[in-house]
Amino acid sequence: MDMLVKLYELKPDSALEKRLADQDILIRRVLAPELKALTSWIEPRFGAGWASEATVATMRQPPSCFVAVKGGELIGFACHEATAKGFFGPTGVDVSARGHGVGQALLITTLLDMRAQGYAYGVIGGAGPMEFYRRSVGAIPIEGSVPGIYRDMLAIATPSEVSESEKLPTEMQR
Repeated sequence: MDMLVKLYELKPDSALEKRLADQDILIRRVLAPELKALTSWIEPRFGAGWASEATVATMRQPPSCFVAVKGGELIGFACHEATAKGFFGPTGVDVSARGHGVGQALLITTLLDMRAQGYAYGVIGGAGPMEFYRRSVGAIPIEGSVPGIYRDMLAIATPSEVSESEKLPTEMQR
């Protein structure tokens, strides 16, 4: 189910920012040259669909994808404007970094960026942990939003599903 957030009521959380700073976690906008590193990190953890959405968000100017970094290592990401105008997501945090405020900080940073770009409301598409979004930013469910914009999506073929005649010769795969 999708959820709706009033961006005009959203405020930065200085206590959360300090908590992350104390853990040496930095939330920042991704840079275009980091696209391959970002999608290589996302795909095995969250799938090719989310890697595709992060690609779209990274290619915007300015990029609408934010990353959480600790000790030079990527530990999370969040995007907006990836699948539809006014939509937040996808977002993901590495299992080892969950429970430390990273997801909430990415959420708030990304939604504040949406507000700065002129949106009064944000839609969290296909919201996963609905209670997290309700508690973190006051999001409310949008009734009748399942399956929403994600209906009739194409399935992603895995290499084993591609027929021999469809495979490129090795020299053309680069």
